[in-house]
Amino acid sequence: MSIVCLDLQGVSLPRRGAALAAAAAAALALLLVACGPGGSPPPPAAPPPAEVGVVIVKPGALGLTSELPGRTEASRVAQVRARVAGILQKRLFREGSEVKAGQALFAIDDAPYRAALASAQATQSRAEANLAQAQALAERYKPLVAANAISQQEFVNAVSAQKTAEADVAVAKAAVQTARLNVDYAAVTAPISGRIGRALVTEGALVGQGEATQLAVVQQIDPLYVNFTQPAAEVLRLRAAIASGALKGSGDQAAVSVVMEDGSLYPLRGKLLFSELTVDASSDQITLRAELPNPKGALLPGLFVRVRLEQAQAPAAILLPQQAVARGNGGDSVMVVGADGKAAPRPVKLGAAQAGQWVVLGGLQAGEQVMVDGFQKLRGSAPVKAVPWKPAGPAPAAVLTGAAASSAASAPAPAASR
Repeated sequence: MSIVCLDLQGVSLPRRGAALAAAAAAALALLLVACGPGGSPPPPAAPPPAEVGVVIVKPGALGLTSELPGRTEASRVAQVRARVAGILQKRLFREGSEVKAGQALFAIDDAPYRAALASAQATQSRAEANLAQAQALAERYKPLVAANAISQQEFVNAVSAQKTAEADVAVAKAAVQTARLNVDYAAVTAPISGRIGRALVTEGALVGQGEATQLAVVQQIDPLYVNFTQPAAEVLRLRAAIASGALKGSGDQAAVSVVMEDGSLYPLRGKLLFSELTVDASSDQITLRAELPNPKGALLPGLFVRVRLEQAQAPAAILLPQQAVARGNGGDSVMVVGADGKAAPRPVKLGAAQAGQWVVLGGLQAGEQVMVDGFQKLRGSAPVKAVPWKPAGPAPAAVLTGAAASSAASAPAPAASR
């Protein structure tokens, strides 16, 4: 559509009333404004710069956390076994309950061992009587041999008989102690405090005949161990960065958090105990162990968990939303909006991801503006308008009725920005 510009000098309008004259004058005035110098239309106005969401770079100290797979393990495990042979008479605990060290768990028929103890005690009494007689004889012979009233040989025989009697008493005492131990072993007790499992034998079973029969298992699960693995290459990179001063090591104070299989975070934090000195040749992994408090027994041995381990601290790290970083074969980069409003790519050095964000270890300066969304609005070197980026939250629920609900259901979903 073209605009025709007219030279209205000397043209007179017919007089058809004041209202018609005013309307015609207004229309002619619009036509005159639309005409530029020399009778040509003005150039179209430039569109406003597109708005893009940005975040301001704010470096700060940050603990570098790795999330590694692991399994829980009881800190102490003890097998309860029969140390003497006999018929199992009673089970004295509730399966799956907590037991204390020294608590009675099983009762084995101890009648044969009590009889053996009585016999050993009688033998000890007889040996002690013989010792008393031998001692008296040796004491009586001592002045006689000095007066040459008896031969030296008789005195030597009396002293030898005394020492033999003393040895017999010692043997008898050891036999009594052994018999008493067998009586005590007939009452099977818990070797450690912890949670006991099911009974592996029932009343009436013959146990300990030829072997130490396993009766139950007690596990201590407070504290609980968590065994997990980490790639050897990652460990070497961390150690090299700490040695160069780029990162600060956490050492033995490395904090450990546990993520359950359903994604929930265990509320209590643990501590790193040690790492293996060798690398597993089959998996190229290093095994580490952490200790985790478990006062309520919420964690059980054998659970699969994810371990978040803080092994180092970056003194000037930056957190960026993951959608702000472009990753490719040529490296990682972000779009930085300069003071002139133009966006330009910038290579960056990334660490591990934490809580849905990338840890940037190099490539950015404090105060710079990094684009997070609006990438589809970029048009070559055209300037953009940087506005603070706000994370998208869940949309509020709305009740739609009638035609509004039908149109909302049929509307296409918006395309992702990047």
